[in-house]
Amino acid sequence: MCARCCGGSKMQEAGERLTPQGLPYRDLPHFVNADGDYIFCRYWEPPEPPRALVMIIHGAGEHSGRYAEVVTMLLRQSLFVFSHDHVGHGQSEGKRLVVSDFKIYVRDCLQHIDLMKSRHPGLQVFLFAHSMGGLMAIYVVHERPDDFAGVIFVAPLVLMNPDSATPLKVFCAKVLDHILPNISLGYMDPHFISREEKEVKDYIDDPLNYHGPVRVRFATVLLKAVTGLEKVLPTVTTRMLLLHGDADKLCDISGSYLFYDVAASSDKTLKVFQGSFHQLHKELTVVTEEMFKLIEKWLNERLSAAET
Repeated sequence: MCARCCGGSKMQEAGERLTPQGLPYRDLPHFVNADGDYIFCRYWEPPEPPRALVMIIHGAGEHSGRYAEVVTMLLRQSLFVFSHDHVGHGQSEGKRLVVSDFKIYVRDCLQHIDLMKSRHPGLQVFLFAHSMGGLMAIYVVHERPDDFAGVIFVAPLVLMNPDSATPLKVFCAKVLDHILPNISLGYMDPHFISREEKEVKDYIDDPLNYHGPVRVRFATVLLKAVTGLEKVLPTVTTRMLLLHGDADKLCDISGSYLFYDVAASSDKTLKVFQGSFHQLHKELTVVTEEMFKLIEKWLNERLSAAET
């Protein structure tokens, strides 16, 4: 694997502008978004000519470096993989888990995709999107329906968890957003990500993850984006593979059922993993092995069809 820089001359303009961890951006792959924020990037290039591009879109509170197993699987298929830490996440600039509008995440994804398409013209683009990254991917393909060869959704955020988003809590959050937007709504329980204890420990010990509280403003931004899906989901025509664990306590699996039912795509597959938690790529070995085999088969079928 190799991580290559992006941004060209922007790397020189960075000077001593530092990541939240104190590292100079001039030494790191990054691009500058429309708000002037420096966005940290990762790139993994296969040794042979790439068959296609795959962008990994990570979830809330984590970062692009948490997908090593996924990257290894994609590189085996001779795919060029790229990703970035969303603003306010990982090694990118911005207040932690703070964003004024969900569209900023979508805009930055499209900027990065356009950059990679310009560097690798003619290659198809796939998305691998997890959790909140799945919500972003839905809006990305909605804006550019003809630009993508397919999307792999892993536990996408389509509906708010009914236990944490009761009508009363939603009402209170909307009220508090106007008067106390930074008040805490609580913490994400890392034990909900996987049944594999090692993965839970790795998540807790990862300093690039966000371990603070979810605040009212962030919750209302997500709520607004999820609410907007009602009109968006039926317009999605992109080929898609939906993967979800039926014991997921962070992103309600009923959202994936809804998405599968209403999406206009003529090529869509839903696979439910019994008893599995939120991060299927970090689950028990029997789950991750089945998941990766399914993804490899799905990708190969669509890539082979395009190559003949």
